[in-house]
Amino acid sequence: MNRIDVKRFGLAAGTTLAFLYLGCVFVMATTDTGTTIRFFNSLIHGIDVTNIIRVDMPLREALLGLVEIFVLGWLTGAMMASVYNVSHKK
Repeated sequence: MNRIDVKRFGLAAGTTLAFLYLGCVFVMATTDTGTTIRFFNSLIHGIDVTNIIRVDMPLREALLGLVEIFVLGWLTGAMMASVYNVSHKK
């Protein structure tokens, strides 16, 4: 079996989650509050986000969230690749 490059897989996972985060930002920026709530309620399979959704998030917090989700995605991807590589040692 081939080994997975830990850094590259981490980068792929982090980038994927960052794009998903940007998609969330786009939905919240281009729709009204009711539409945003309906979208996320349907996406999360019945969890009502009405009381926890914040549509007036400052740009600084959104950028910080983007960085945080990228780092968490990178760490998760790197961990997955590492576990895969360790479990497939010959």
